[in-house]
Amino acid sequence: MLKIEHLTKKYGDKIAVDDLNLTVEDGQICAFIGHNGAGKTTTLKAIAGIMGFDNGKISINDIDIQHEPMKAKMQLAYLPDNPDLYEHLKGIEYLNFIADVFGLSVEERKKNIEEFANRLEIYKDLTEPISSYSHGMKQKIALVSALIHKPKLLLLDEPFVGLDPISSHQFKMILQELADNGATIFYSTHVLDVAEKICSHVAIIKQGKLIVHDTMENVKGMSSLEDIFLELENEEHN
Repeated sequence: MLKIEHLTKKYGDKIAVDDLNLTVEDGQICAFIGHNGAGKTTTLKAIAGIMGFDNGKISINDIDIQHEPMKAKMQLAYLPDNPDLYEHLKGIEYLNFIADVFGLSVEERKKNIEEFANRLEIYKDLTEPISSYSHGMKQKIALVSALIHKPKLLLLDEPFVGLDPISSHQFKMILQELADNGATIFYSTHVLDVAEKICSHVAIIKQGKLIVHDTMENVKGMSSLEDIFLELENEEHN
């Protein structure tokens, strides 16, 4: 479970995230949407423990990210929208490095690498250096690295960018399987039609403030998520 209480983050005089309160339960896939600059990436980085914040508390399965950062980070995986990879390494070397970080046994890492790399159609390329990969292949290896320890909390920023249709479909299935097994998935996206199809919940942030958080069904009603989002944005300008 992810629990955010009164999260506030400032950059100088600018308030990027303003007293944000949000809980995402085990087994939920929650879309985190908002316009550019709304505070989505800042929130994700704060949850992941790679960015400090001015006020509030973030707990991952009741572990405080500020007070017990290492213990909390072992519970999660964070994939930014433009992940930095060690491109001088071969794909398998990079994945083994990540597996070492999370203390995976040889048997467990082998099993998980084979499963996720095959499903995302990158397994045959793991012996090649990451520097030789296309943009889509780099996204796939980043996804495998995020999935390798089967995290309890998966934080994703535009995870479908660069994926071909088959890998995109497989990744949607993987997310649902993780959620079905009790994982919490919180991801930021501008691709609202995909979010509408795969997410059980949605949170909408505007100018650092949470304005909507509910089940996908309750938020969109008889409309589409895109219609609801545009309606909320237009209200701000009227």
